[in-house]
Amino acid sequence: MTIFHSILHATNFSRPFLSTLVPSIGLAYTLQGLVAIPSIIAQTERFYDLSGSLTYISCTALSLYLPTIRARFAAAAAGSAKPAWPSILGDGGGFNWRQVALSAAVSVWATRLGTYLFSRISSDEGTDSRFDVIRTSPPKFLGAFFAQATWVSLCLMPVLAVNSLPASLFSTLPAAIGVTDILGALLFLGGFSFEVTADRQKNKWVQEKKTKKHNEEFLTRGLWSKSRHPNYFGEVTLWTGVATLAAGVLMSNVGQTGIGLAGGPLGIVTALAMAGVSPAFVALLLFKVSGIPLSEGKYDKRYGGRKDYQEWKRNTPMFFPKL
Repeated sequence: MTIFHSILHATNFSRPFLSTLVPSIGLAYTLQGLVAIPSIIAQTERFYDLSGSLTYISCTALSLYLPTIRARFAAAAAGSAKPAWPSILGDGGGFNWRQVALSAAVSVWATRLGTYLFSRISSDEGTDSRFDVIRTSPPKFLGAFFAQATWVSLCLMPVLAVNSLPASLFSTLPAAIGVTDILGALLFLGGFSFEVTADRQKNKWVQEKKTKKHNEEFLTRGLWSKSRHPNYFGEVTLWTGVATLAAGVLMSNVGQTGIGLAGGPLGIVTALAMAGVSPAFVALLLFKVSGIPLSEGKYDKRYGGRKDYQEWKRNTPMFFPKL
Protein backbone atom coordinates (compact mmCIF):
# COMPACT_ATOMS: atom_id res chain seq x y z
CA MET A 1 0.00 0.00 0.00
CA THR A 2 1.49 3.36 -1.07
CA ILE A 3 1.72 6.38 1.24
CA PHE A 4 -0.88 8.19 -0.86
CA HIS A 5 -3.22 5.21 -0.67
CA SER A 6 -2.72 5.09 3.10
CA ILE A 7 -3.59 8.78 3.40
CA LEU A 8 -6.74 8.29 1.33
CA HIS A 9 -7.76 5.37 3.53
CA ALA A 10 -7.04 7.23 6.79
CA THR A 11 -9.06 10.27 5.70
CA ASN A 12 -12.03 8.36 4.30
CA PHE A 13 -14.55 9.36 6.96
CA SER A 14 -18.21 8.45 7.01
CA ARG A 15 -19.17 12.05 6.20
CA PRO A 16 -18.16 13.21 2.71
CA PHE A 17 -17.49 16.73 3.97
CA LEU A 18 -14.79 15.58 6.39
CA SER A 19 -13.36 13.25 3.75
CA THR A 20 -12.83 16.30 1.55
CA LEU A 21 -11.99 18.89 4.19
CA VAL A 22 -9.20 17.05 5.99
CA PRO A 23 -7.11 16.11 2.90
CA SER A 24 -7.60 19.56 1.38
CA ILE A 25 -6.40 21.34 4.50
CA GLY A 26 -3.55 18.84 4.78
CA LEU A 27 -2.53 19.65 1.21
CA ALA A 28 -2.59 23.38 1.94
CA TYR A 29 -0.19 23.06 4.88
CA THR A 30 2.01 20.57 3.03
CA LEU A 31 2.44 22.82 0.00
CA GLN A 32 3.13 25.86 2.12
CA GLY A 33 5.65 23.92 4.18
CA LEU A 34 7.45 22.73 1.04
CA VAL A 35 7.73 26.28 -0.29
CA ALA A 36 8.70 27.64 3.13
CA ILE A 37 11.83 25.48 3.43
CA PRO A 38 13.81 26.92 0.48
CA SER A 39 12.36 30.38 1.13
CA ILE A 40 13.66 30.34 4.70
CA ILE A 41 17.06 29.08 3.59
CA ALA A 42 17.37 31.77 0.91
CA GLN A 43 15.63 34.41 3.07
CA THR A 44 13.37 35.39 0.21
CA GLU A 45 9.64 36.04 -0.03
CA ARG A 46 9.63 36.14 -3.82
CA PHE A 47 7.42 33.03 -4.14
CA TYR A 48 5.20 33.63 -1.09
CA ASP A 49 2.14 35.08 -2.83
CA LEU A 50 2.53 32.89 -5.90
CA SER A 51 2.62 29.77 -3.71
CA GLY A 52 -0.59 30.92 -2.06
CA SER A 53 -2.35 31.09 -5.40
CA LEU A 54 -1.04 27.67 -6.43
CA THR A 55 -2.27 26.28 -3.11
CA TYR A 56 -5.75 27.68 -3.77
CA ILE A 57 -5.87 26.05 -7.19
CA SER A 58 -4.45 22.73 -5.96
CA CYS A 59 -6.84 22.41 -3.03
CA THR A 60 -9.82 23.34 -5.19
CA ALA A 61 -8.90 20.73 -7.80
CA LEU A 62 -8.34 18.09 -5.11
CA SER A 63 -11.74 18.75 -3.56
CA LEU A 64 -13.41 18.29 -6.94
CA TYR A 65 -11.67 15.09 -7.96
CA LEU A 66 -11.06 13.43 -4.57
CA PRO A 67 -14.16 11.17 -4.66
CA THR A 68 -13.12 9.86 -8.09
CA ILE A 69 -9.51 9.43 -6.97
CA ARG A 70 -10.70 7.34 -4.02
CA ALA A 71 -12.97 5.26 -6.25
CA ARG A 72 -10.20 4.60 -8.78
CA PHE A 73 -7.74 3.56 -6.07
CA ALA A 74 -10.35 1.24 -4.54
CA ALA A 75 -11.09 -0.29 -7.95
CA ALA A 76 -7.39 -0.82 -8.61
CA ALA A 77 -6.97 -2.53 -5.25
CA ALA A 78 -9.94 -4.80 -5.98
CA GLY A 79 -8.75 -5.54 -9.49
CA SER A 80 -11.93 -4.16 -11.07
CA ALA A 81 -12.43 -1.56 -13.77
CA LYS A 82 -11.65 2.00 -12.74
CA PRO A 83 -14.49 4.54 -12.96
CA ALA A 84 -14.14 7.26 -15.58
CA TRP A 85 -13.12 10.77 -14.63
CA PRO A 86 -16.22 12.98 -14.26
CA SER A 87 -17.13 15.39 -17.04
CA ILE A 88 -16.52 19.07 -16.34
CA LEU A 89 -19.66 19.81 -18.38
CA GLY A 90 -21.89 18.13 -15.82
CA ASP A 91 -23.50 15.57 -18.11
CA GLY A 92 -23.36 11.82 -17.73
CA GLY A 93 -22.47 11.73 -14.05
CA GLY A 94 -20.22 14.79 -14.17
CA PHE A 95 -19.98 17.70 -11.79
CA ASN A 96 -22.89 19.93 -10.91
CA TRP A 97 -22.62 23.31 -12.63
CA ARG A 98 -22.41 25.10 -9.29
CA GLN A 99 -19.32 23.07 -8.34
CA VAL A 100 -17.74 24.00 -11.65
CA ALA A 101 -18.70 27.67 -11.32
CA LEU A 102 -17.32 28.02 -7.78
CA SER A 103 -14.12 26.13 -8.57
CA ALA A 104 -13.56 28.11 -11.77
CA ALA A 105 -14.19 31.41 -10.00
CA VAL A 106 -11.61 30.67 -7.31
CA SER A 107 -9.08 29.38 -9.84
CA VAL A 108 -9.42 32.43 -12.11
CA TRP A 109 -9.13 34.80 -9.14
CA ALA A 110 -6.10 32.95 -7.73
CA THR A 111 -4.34 32.83 -11.11
CA ARG A 112 -4.87 36.54 -11.74
CA LEU A 113 -3.84 37.66 -8.25
CA GLY A 114 -0.87 35.30 -8.02
CA THR A 115 0.62 36.34 -11.35
CA TYR A 116 0.00 40.02 -10.60
CA LEU A 117 1.70 39.87 -7.20
CA PHE A 118 4.58 37.78 -8.54
CA SER A 119 5.14 40.30 -11.33
CA ARG A 120 5.04 43.14 -8.83
CA ILE A 121 7.52 41.62 -6.41
CA SER A 122 9.82 40.64 -9.26
CA SER A 123 9.93 44.27 -10.39
CA ASP A 124 10.73 45.30 -6.80
CA GLU A 125 13.91 43.18 -6.66
CA GLY A 126 12.10 40.30 -4.99
CA THR A 127 11.35 42.06 -1.71
CA ASP A 128 8.15 42.93 0.14
CA SER A 129 8.19 45.35 3.07
CA ARG A 130 5.79 43.09 4.99
CA PHE A 131 8.67 40.64 5.45
CA ASP A 132 11.45 43.08 6.41
CA VAL A 133 11.32 42.02 10.04
CA ILE A 134 10.45 38.33 9.76
CA ARG A 135 12.44 37.00 6.78
CA THR A 136 15.58 36.64 8.95
CA SER A 137 13.68 34.75 11.66
CA PRO A 138 12.98 31.14 10.55
CA PRO A 139 10.16 30.54 13.09
CA LYS A 140 8.37 33.77 12.17
CA PHE A 141 8.89 33.21 8.45
CA LEU A 142 7.53 29.67 8.73
CA GLY A 143 4.59 31.06 10.68
CA ALA A 144 3.81 33.37 7.76
CA PHE A 145 3.58 30.41 5.38
CA PHE A 146 1.38 28.43 7.76
CA ALA A 147 -0.78 31.53 8.24
CA GLN A 148 -1.21 31.55 4.48
CA ALA A 149 -2.27 27.89 4.60
CA THR A 150 -4.88 28.86 7.21
CA TRP A 151 -6.06 31.70 4.97
CA VAL A 152 -6.49 29.30 2.06
CA SER A 153 -8.30 26.71 4.18
CA LEU A 154 -10.81 29.14 5.69
CA CYS A 155 -11.52 31.05 2.48
CA LEU A 156 -12.07 27.81 0.58
CA MET A 157 -14.45 26.43 3.22
CA PRO A 158 -17.69 27.06 1.25
CA VAL A 159 -16.14 25.71 -1.96
CA LEU A 160 -14.83 22.60 -0.21
CA ALA A 161 -18.25 22.02 1.35
CA VAL A 162 -20.07 22.24 -2.00
CA ASN A 163 -17.46 20.12 -3.80
CA SER A 164 -17.76 17.43 -1.12
CA LEU A 165 -21.42 16.75 -1.89
CA PRO A 166 -21.92 13.37 -3.61
CA ALA A 167 -23.10 13.39 -7.22
CA SER A 168 -26.04 11.21 -6.22
CA LEU A 169 -27.34 14.00 -3.99
CA PHE A 170 -26.66 16.75 -6.50
CA SER A 171 -28.86 14.94 -9.00
CA THR A 172 -31.85 15.77 -6.76
CA LEU A 173 -30.98 19.48 -6.55
CA PRO A 174 -33.02 21.66 -8.94
CA ALA A 175 -30.85 22.64 -11.88
CA ALA A 176 -32.71 25.92 -12.36
CA ILE A 177 -30.80 29.07 -11.48
CA GLY A 178 -31.97 30.53 -8.18
CA VAL A 179 -31.73 33.90 -6.43
CA THR A 180 -28.56 32.99 -4.52
CA ASP A 181 -26.96 31.79 -7.76
CA ILE A 182 -27.63 35.10 -9.51
CA LEU A 183 -26.70 37.26 -6.51
CA GLY A 184 -23.54 35.28 -5.85
CA ALA A 185 -22.42 35.48 -9.49
CA LEU A 186 -23.07 39.24 -9.64
CA LEU A 187 -21.18 39.88 -6.42
CA PHE A 188 -18.21 37.82 -7.56
CA LEU A 189 -18.04 39.38 -11.02
CA GLY A 190 -18.49 42.88 -9.62
CA GLY A 191 -15.90 42.40 -6.90
CA PHE A 192 -13.42 40.72 -9.23
CA SER A 193 -13.77 43.50 -11.81
CA PHE A 194 -13.34 46.13 -9.11
CA GLU A 195 -10.18 44.47 -7.76
CA VAL A 196 -8.63 43.97 -11.20
CA THR A 197 -9.36 47.55 -12.25
CA ALA A 198 -7.93 48.97 -9.03
CA ASP A 199 -4.76 46.88 -9.35
CA ARG A 200 -4.29 47.88 -12.99
CA GLN A 201 -4.75 51.55 -12.17
CA LYS A 202 -2.23 51.29 -9.34
CA ASN A 203 0.28 49.42 -11.52
CA LYS A 204 -0.08 51.97 -14.34
CA TRP A 205 0.42 54.81 -11.86
CA VAL A 206 3.58 53.17 -10.49
CA GLN A 207 5.02 52.60 -13.96
CA GLU A 208 4.29 56.18 -14.97
CA LYS A 209 5.99 57.41 -11.83
CA LYS A 210 9.08 55.33 -12.61
CA THR A 211 9.25 56.88 -16.09
CA LYS A 212 8.72 60.35 -14.57
CA LYS A 213 5.40 60.98 -16.32
CA HIS A 214 4.14 62.41 -13.03
CA ASN A 215 5.54 63.34 -9.63
CA GLU A 216 2.56 62.35 -7.48
CA GLU A 217 3.40 60.72 -4.16
CA PHE A 218 0.15 58.82 -3.74
CA LEU A 219 -2.64 57.70 -6.07
CA THR A 220 -5.86 59.69 -5.95
CA ARG A 221 -7.25 59.00 -9.44
CA GLY A 222 -9.72 56.46 -10.83
CA LEU A 223 -11.19 54.07 -8.30
CA TRP A 224 -8.65 55.37 -5.79
CA SER A 225 -10.61 58.62 -5.73
CA LYS A 226 -13.70 56.66 -4.70
CA SER A 227 -12.12 54.51 -1.99
CA ARG A 228 -8.73 54.53 -0.30
CA HIS A 229 -8.61 50.74 -0.69
CA PRO A 230 -10.72 49.79 -3.74
CA ASN A 231 -8.76 46.57 -4.29
CA TYR A 232 -9.66 45.39 -0.79
CA PHE A 233 -13.31 46.31 -1.34
CA GLY A 234 -13.27 44.16 -4.46
CA GLU A 235 -11.62 41.31 -2.57
CA VAL A 236 -14.24 41.18 0.18
CA THR A 237 -17.06 41.57 -2.35
CA LEU A 238 -15.95 38.69 -4.58
CA TRP A 239 -15.59 36.33 -1.61
CA THR A 240 -19.06 37.41 -0.47
CA GLY A 241 -20.25 36.28 -3.91
CA VAL A 242 -18.58 32.89 -3.50
CA ALA A 243 -20.17 32.52 -0.06
CA THR A 244 -23.62 33.53 -1.33
CA LEU A 245 -23.66 31.00 -4.16
CA ALA A 246 -22.37 28.26 -1.87
CA ALA A 247 -24.85 29.14 0.86
CA GLY A 248 -27.76 28.55 -1.50
CA VAL A 249 -26.58 24.96 -1.95
CA LEU A 250 -25.59 24.30 1.66
CA MET A 251 -28.90 25.56 3.08
CA SER A 252 -30.92 23.28 0.79
CA ASN A 253 -32.03 19.80 1.83
CA VAL A 254 -29.33 18.39 -0.45
CA GLY A 255 -26.64 20.46 1.22
CA GLN A 256 -27.86 19.71 4.73
CA THR A 257 -27.86 15.98 4.05
CA GLY A 258 -24.54 15.99 2.23
CA ILE A 259 -22.56 17.75 4.94
CA GLY A 260 -24.20 15.76 7.71
CA LEU A 261 -26.46 18.41 9.24
CA ALA A 262 -29.89 17.71 10.65
CA GLY A 263 -31.63 20.61 8.94
CA GLY A 264 -33.90 23.01 10.78
CA PRO A 265 -32.79 26.40 12.16
CA LEU A 266 -29.52 25.05 13.59
CA GLY A 267 -28.61 23.40 10.32
CA ILE A 268 -29.34 26.58 8.37
CA VAL A 269 -27.24 28.68 10.75
CA THR A 270 -24.38 26.19 10.54
CA ALA A 271 -24.51 26.23 6.75
CA LEU A 272 -24.49 30.03 6.73
CA ALA A 273 -21.51 30.04 9.08
CA MET A 274 -19.60 27.60 6.86
CA ALA A 275 -20.21 29.84 3.85
CA GLY A 276 -19.76 33.14 5.68
CA VAL A 277 -16.41 32.26 7.25
CA SER A 278 -14.79 33.02 3.90
CA PRO A 279 -15.62 36.74 3.47
CA ALA A 280 -15.55 37.22 7.24
CA PHE A 281 -11.96 35.97 7.51
CA VAL A 282 -10.88 38.03 4.48
CA ALA A 283 -12.40 41.14 6.05
CA LEU A 284 -10.70 40.37 9.38
CA LEU A 285 -7.30 40.09 7.69
CA LEU A 286 -7.73 43.25 5.66
CA PHE A 287 -9.17 45.39 8.44
CA LYS A 288 -7.17 44.17 11.41
CA VAL A 289 -3.99 42.37 10.29
CA SER A 290 -2.05 42.82 7.06
CA GLY A 291 -4.16 44.97 4.76
CA ILE A 292 -5.52 48.35 5.72
CA PRO A 293 -3.56 48.85 9.00
CA LEU A 294 -0.18 48.35 7.26
CA SER A 295 -1.08 50.49 4.27
CA GLU A 296 -2.67 53.32 6.25
CA GLY A 297 0.16 53.30 8.79
CA LYS A 298 2.82 53.49 6.06
CA TYR A 299 1.16 56.36 4.24
CA ASP A 300 0.30 58.25 7.43
CA LYS A 301 3.95 58.08 8.44
CA ARG A 302 5.14 59.34 5.06
CA TYR A 303 2.53 61.95 4.20
CA GLY A 304 0.54 62.58 7.38
CA GLY A 305 1.75 66.17 7.60
CA ARG A 306 0.70 67.10 4.07
CA LYS A 307 -2.55 69.00 3.50
CA ASP A 308 -3.31 67.28 0.18
CA TYR A 309 -2.99 63.87 1.82
CA GLN A 310 -5.22 64.86 4.72
CA GLU A 311 -7.78 66.26 2.28
CA TRP A 312 -7.77 63.01 0.29
CA LYS A 313 -8.28 60.98 3.46
CA ARG A 314 -11.02 63.28 4.64
CA ASN A 315 -12.93 63.20 1.34
CA THR A 316 -12.33 59.57 0.36
CA PRO A 317 -13.99 56.68 2.24
CA MET A 318 -11.59 54.09 3.63
CA PHE A 319 -13.44 51.06 2.24
CA PHE A 320 -16.92 51.42 0.71
CA PRO A 321 -16.63 53.51 -2.49
CA LYS A 322 -18.48 56.78 -2.71
CA LEU A 323 -20.82 57.38 -5.63
